[in-house]
This record gives sequence, C-alpha cells and structure tokens, in this order.
Amino acid sequence: MATTNDLKNGMVLNIEGQLWSVVEFQHVKPGKGPAFVRTKLKAVLSGKVVDKTFNAGTKVETANVDKRDMQYLYKDGDDFVFMDTDTYDQIHVPADTVGTAADFMLENQNAVVALHDGTPLYVELPASVVLEITYTEPGLQGDRSTGGTKPATLETGAQIAVPLFLETGTKVKVDTRTGDYLGRVN
Repeated sequence: MATTNDLKNGMVLNIEGQLWSVVEFQHVKPGKGPAFVRTKLKAVLSGKVVDKTFNAGTKVETANVDKRDMQYLYKDGDDFVFMDTDTYDQIHVPADTVGTAADFMLENQNAVVALHDGTPLYVELPASVVLEITYTEPGLQGDRSTGGTKPATLETGAQIAVPLFLETGTKVKVDTRTGDYLGRVN
C-alpha cells in the first residue's frame, strides 16, 4: 500500500482488481477545500487511458510489477517465446500481449517484459531498432528531390513509409513506438 503522495510516473496501481499505470499526476491545493491528486492512468492490459482524482493522502494499492530483460527467441503458434537473460527460463507471451511490438521484433533481439505474478503484462522494445527493407518499389529517376514517401516492407513483415530514394536491401532505423522511419543505417 502507498498513499497518493508517493505516486510516481510509471508506477502500477491495483484499482478494483485492474492494473493501471500512472502516466501523469499532479498535486492540486485549491484555495478553498482539501488538497487532491489529479492523475492520468493507463490500463496495463487494454491500453485505455482515464483521468482519476484522489483525495490527498488516500491509500492506494500498488501492484508488484517485475520488469525483466529478456531475449525474443521464436514464434510458437500464436505465442512469442522469450528467454530470461539471467535465469535462462523461457516464457510464452500471447500475441495480443505483445501487440504492435511484434512488427519490430527479430529473433534474438532483447526486450523488456513486464510480469505481474508470473503473468506477462506487456513487452517494451528499445526506442528504435535497425531493420532491413525486404521489398520496396524502385524510385523513379528525377523523383528524388521531392519529399514524397513510398511503402516499404521490413524483414519482420511490417510496412512503413520511407523516402523515395531508398531501395530493397537498405538498413533503416525505425521508431518502435510510432513505426516512423528515422534514417538510413550504413
């Protein structure tokens, strides 16, 4: 248990049996009446964001979330298999828990897996990853000066928009949160 005075960004709370991650919090002391804490909470499993207000000093239940560095090994049916880099234990993470991170994960890549009582909650990738373009239409001659983009398929199967001058086989840096092209890698 903790009080609302102990809240920090990223802290996970257990409210009515659901896990919520603190995105933002603000202590408010109005001129009249008691102080309160305004928070923005994100549901860990569904990703839904809600605003919730607590009276200052209210006790809230914190959830024990264990974030571990793990290595993605392979896909087994609908599950993704990760290995703990310290204990070499393997866990199966369902595809809906992995979510959009699957678009940017290669085998043997490291990721952070958050666990609560042994249940995987979410997978966190590094802010950017380097992937190779496996297919994209060739750019037209003289089409390089405009700031246009074209679709490209990455080695993970994901599709992103890249500048016209890029060709198949080029390694690119991709933002894992938005799926945006960040630049070429030599």
